[in-house]
Amino acid sequence: MRASRLVSLLLLLQNHGRMSASRLAAELGVTTRTVYRDVDALAAAGVPIYAEQGPAGGYALMDGYRTRLTGLTADEAESLFLTGMRGPAAELGFGAQVAAAELKLMAALPTAYRDASLRIRERFHLDAPGWYSAPDPVPHLLTVAEACWQDRRIEIRYRRWSPAPGEVTRRLSPLGLVLKAGVWYLIATGRGAPHTYRVAAIRTVRTLEATFTRPPGFDLAGHWHTEVDRYERAESAANAVVHLSPAGVAALPAVLGPRATRRAMATITDPGPDGWHTATVPLESIEHATAALLRLGAEVRAVSPPELVTRMSTTTKAMAALYGG
Repeated sequence: MRASRLVSLLLLLQNHGRMSASRLAAELGVTTRTVYRDVDALAAAGVPIYAEQGPAGGYALMDGYRTRLTGLTADEAESLFLTGMRGPAAELGFGAQVAAAELKLMAALPTAYRDASLRIRERFHLDAPGWYSAPDPVPHLLTVAEACWQDRRIEIRYRRWSPAPGEVTRRLSPLGLVLKAGVWYLIATGRGAPHTYRVAAIRTVRTLEATFTRPPGFDLAGHWHTEVDRYERAESAANAVVHLSPAGVAALPAVLGPRATRRAMATITDPGPDGWHTATVPLESIEHATAALLRLGAEVRAVSPPELVTRMSTTTKAMAALYGG
């Protein structure tokens, strides 16, 4: 275990250059004290590793030093074939390169590892888009991706839905692309903080001559997770109070999804004399809540807000009239 960690520490320094003890500890999942001991062990083994003091200091390897300890373990080789995303790679213009890289990797692996990797491919497949949804047409994805890669600014004509629907023109510094449930999103800055743009809503794009400097320390994955959490919280800033039968409670996950169900279940009361429960559920909009609650049929009764009660009543009366009720 320690030998593997020492190799990982060495490769981190080789790939990233100077790194602080705290950052190395975070990458390796150990304490800084363990990093200090590992660095001493590498130095004792003859690895030319040295420390620099100061706020921007850390550990680094002597210029020109390269390790050849880059062989793959069986588990590492197998895991590489779980990361292949040929569909998205093809959309980004890398389909042929991914296929070629996989062939070269397969040819370089020892027979035992090659057989194990083939078993992975035979048994696991990633299909990014959700059910019953076709992928977004993204004719401008490749242009946007190239601008991201080259740190070039772009000018886009974009179809937005809020605050006022319509097409707008934006000059952006593209920081990265994210694929979420089969949908591509662009993270880019204009004049302030990074914003999220759905790539399929880009009507035209023009790559500009100007380049830009990426914000220091910008973490695409961290930014995306923060944005998703913020969006989901804002999306359900309002609440609705409902009465639920036992069958309605059991069906909540299928109607609300896991996150909203957890929030609803945290508020649910003990059953009343009629056996029904009261719960507070996140409310995205009156229309969305009506459509979702109608899926529960007669196992739910809206209590508030009044607009939801009215919409539920109007809709169910209209449905009854259609069937002669």
